[in-house]
Order: sequence, then structure tokens, then C-alpha cells
Amino acid sequence: MDIKAKIDEVVGKVQSDPDLLNKFQSNPVQAVEGIIGVDLPDDVINGVVEGVKAKLTADNASGILGKIGGLFGGKKE
Repeated sequence: MDIKAKIDEVVGKVQSDPDLLNKFQSNPVQAVEGIIGVDLPDDVINGVVEGVKAKLTADNASGILGKIGGLFGGKKE
């Protein structure tokens, strides 16, 4: 199983579906297992959950930084 691909798949689905995002925030393990359709061992699922959280946080921070950069005269080089 390609963990990085599964993380990317979950992130894409969570970002595009507010209901799924709420489910992920309240019960990330159940949400991830529901998205990928597989009951994974705890160590694997916890790694995927942490990867998704990190990517969501990074994507959110990137979007915020882009908006802030726009306030000061355009894109950042």
C-alpha cells in the first residue's frame, strides 16, 4: 500500500467535502478507514491520520500566507 498516495487521496476528499472534514475532525480514524475502504492496523492508520493532519495544516498555512502576501503588493518571490 502506498501510504503517501492514500494520504493524498484522503486530503483531497476531506478538503472537498465539509461533512467529511467534520467527520475527520471528530473521529479521524473512522473517517480515514471509511474513505479508503480498508480496516488497517493501528500503526498504519495512525500514520495516515497524522500525515493527513500535517498536510491539511500545511495546505491551510500555505493558503493563509498567500492571502497575506497579496495584502502587501502581490505575489511573493
